[in-house]
Amino acid sequence: MGADGAVVAVLAGKFAEFRPHVDERGWRLYLGSEARAYAVAEGCGLAAAVAMVAGAAGVSRATVMAGAGELAEGAGPMPGRARRPGAGRKKAEEKQPGLGEALRDVLEASTRGDPMAEITWCSLSLREIGRQMAALGFWCGKDALARMMREDGYSLQGMSRVLEGRQHPDRDAQFRHINAMIAEFSAAGDPVVSVDTKKKEQLGPFYRPGRSWRPSGDPVRVRDHDFPDEERGKIVPYGVYDIAANRGLVSVGTSHDTAAFAVSALRLWWRQEGAFRYPGAKRLLVTCDAGGSNGWRCRLWKDQLAEFAAGTGLQIRVCHFPPGTSKWNKIEHRLFCHITRTWQGRPLMSVGDAVAGIAATVTGQGLKCTAVLDDAEYPDGIKVSNERMKYLEDRILDRQDMHGEWNYAVLPVPRPAPEPEPGPEPEQAGRCPRDILNHPALTGMDSRDLEALAAALEIPFRASREQHLYTRRRRGRVRTEGAGPRSRISPLDQVIALRLREHLRLPVKLAGALLGVDGTTVSHAASLTRQLIGASGITVPPTAPPPDIRLRTPAGLREYAAAAGISLTVPDSATRPRQPTK
Repeated sequence: MGADGAVVAVLAGKFAEFRPHVDERGWRLYLGSEARAYAVAEGCGLAAAVAMVAGAAGVSRATVMAGAGELAEGAGPMPGRARRPGAGRKKAEEKQPGLGEALRDVLEASTRGDPMAEITWCSLSLREIGRQMAALGFWCGKDALARMMREDGYSLQGMSRVLEGRQHPDRDAQFRHINAMIAEFSAAGDPVVSVDTKKKEQLGPFYRPGRSWRPSGDPVRVRDHDFPDEERGKIVPYGVYDIAANRGLVSVGTSHDTAAFAVSALRLWWRQEGAFRYPGAKRLLVTCDAGGSNGWRCRLWKDQLAEFAAGTGLQIRVCHFPPGTSKWNKIEHRLFCHITRTWQGRPLMSVGDAVAGIAATVTGQGLKCTAVLDDAEYPDGIKVSNERMKYLEDRILDRQDMHGEWNYAVLPVPRPAPEPEPGPEPEQAGRCPRDILNHPALTGMDSRDLEALAAALEIPFRASREQHLYTRRRRGRVRTEGAGPRSRISPLDQVIALRLREHLRLPVKLAGALLGVDGTTVSHAASLTRQLIGASGITVPPTAPPPDIRLRTPAGLREYAAAAGISLTVPDSATRPRQPTK
């Protein structure tokens, strides 16, 4: 062995002992230092020294040359680093802008999780996720996908063999439909909310899971059994979660969990937040589960939504999740789980404690929540008659072709009434026909505008009548709607009565003679119609100015009508001469 061979053997042994104790950068600089020293000692070129050191260490010449170059440039120490800042391969999301957002969109449609635990998982495999990302124009390996999913809070979950009920064959198709509707409404800037009732909670010193910081040895003492406390009662939290804004509103009720309570919470959200957040919105998407107070079979849910739509002018699109899939609803793992976390470890002694805990619920992702106490009474057992449901189906509900029982729209303005059966409808004895009374010369309004106004007021008229009857009975209905005595005056006649009073300033007895009712009925109808128009916010069509004459007698009214080409039959006994004051 020559001199060079002996040197290489000595260096090889030294390098083998030293290599396990240094990192990549220290190893590179050490080899460069040996090459520089050998070149100076032997008086040979640096290239020859680099070749000899590289052969002894079993590395490439480029590695040794890089170390020698860094030492020649005066490389300083870098505590805690093995490479220069910026060295090494960049992450996939840095090389492809928008990769992280695209991955979250792909995962969103297939995300599941326990609403009470801060753990989520995805039902797609990494291979399937990679294929969907490639279809969107992003290329990413499975290791990078797994890393980004772990950073977003996903975990790798094993399968669990459990018994489940039968799944609907169109279950996944309905999920895709709901996701498509959410994307469509969000892209158009229209509101999308997820609604549901949270688990009822008992008030009082009852145990709640979780822990809270307290002085050592002084835990919160609660009852050892969860027997109901009849005096304190329970609360019913109903939530409305705005998906796009990441905001929630929870109405804390103390009565029954009914459809009227659910729609009341939705109406409260619109008045306090939705109308200001979406000032130009004409439609609203509501996603909810298939059962409970907002179930797809609940008649009262549709009836109350019809009143809500008529009062706000919104077209309400409803999408129900298939039966048995309520945990896929956004509100479950975006709002309710965080409220449970806020309540954990402490009892809810009063309604105020529950409301304060909900209002204090926030997350690092920007979630904020509003809590409102609703102590109104919502009696259960209210039935919606077959006649009312037929009206809703014919004129209010617009069901989609795909599972119309799950997907439907609630129209703010009723569709035109179906064509009546052949044959004239018999008029009430002793009154003028409606087509004559609905004349612009008598009402000051175009006949079509007046009929449209009457159609828009039909639901408020029904609601006012039901409320009046409920207050008088002090209980719900026993017979179906329409089985008892009918109203003496129809919604169209009530609007005509108002216009006769406002346009012609007719006395109530004279207007009652035209409609075939008593004067007190005309007075009440005009007052109620005026009140409902103001409360419902309905825009009244343009009206003509009233005439300059005062019509106080049947003869004067007949003369005025004849001048307009109208033939009226009004008995002279419609009004009585005023008795002289004694």
